[in-house]
Amino acid sequence: MKSNMEEEEDYMSDSFINVQEDIRPGIPMLRQIREAHRKEKKQQEANLKSRQKSLKEEERERRDIGLKNALGCENKGFALLQKMGYKSGQALGKSGGGIVEPIPLHVKTGKSGIGHESLLKRKAEEKLENHRRKMHMRNQAAERATEDFRMRLKNKQDEMRLEGDLRRSQRACQQLDAQKNIQVPREAWYWLRPEEEAEEEEEEKEQDDDEYPGEDLSVLEKLQILTSYLREEHLYCIWCGTAYEDKDDLSSNCPGPTSADHD
Repeated sequence: MKSNMEEEEDYMSDSFINVQEDIRPGIPMLRQIREAHRKEKKQQEANLKSRQKSLKEEERERRDIGLKNALGCENKGFALLQKMGYKSGQALGKSGGGIVEPIPLHVKTGKSGIGHESLLKRKAEEKLENHRRKMHMRNQAAERATEDFRMRLKNKQDEMRLEGDLRRSQRACQQLDAQKNIQVPREAWYWLRPEEEAEEEEEEKEQDDDEYPGEDLSVLEKLQILTSYLREEHLYCIWCGTAYEDKDDLSSNCPGPTSADHD
């Protein structure tokens, strides 16, 4: 036999268990209800949008039908025009110089204020113009960079060509001077320097200005001076590659003293 205290404890325990069992099955039910409400709300919104769309379509159709149909006598404005002598299809104005067709109707569907569309159009045109201007400036900069590169490349090629012509003239001068038993060149740079001498100069990193006075001259100036020396002293043209018999032969058969004369 259980005492009253034990029976009361058993009753409270059973009640607690029953409460727990009643609550747990209710959680999926709440989720189902919420999901059903959500679907219903979504369906209502879709129906509302469909209804609004159909109303707009009906309004547009009625407007199109009204614009296509000509005005009849029931229209007060048209009736007044007829009383003043206007006939259908006739141009407006006393002399008939006015418009024939009505002013076209532009339906505004948005919520923006008057002039907003023109403002957007102007901003779009300005943006496009700025973009074109930037692209034009970029293209100009690219063209200038390309032209500068071409000029630098051409100058480098011209410089290398002049250095090659100068070495060729120095070699010819050294050979022709040797044929005349000239032991020392008129100027130190008239002849090619020996490789051993050039290596010593690179190691020392210092030069005597009195030893090579022509170092202040440019390659073009050296070439002009040396080709003139070859023509006067040896009757030799570096561009023709020929030694002439006398000055008359040189002046008659050689095109000129420069490379451009031989192009």
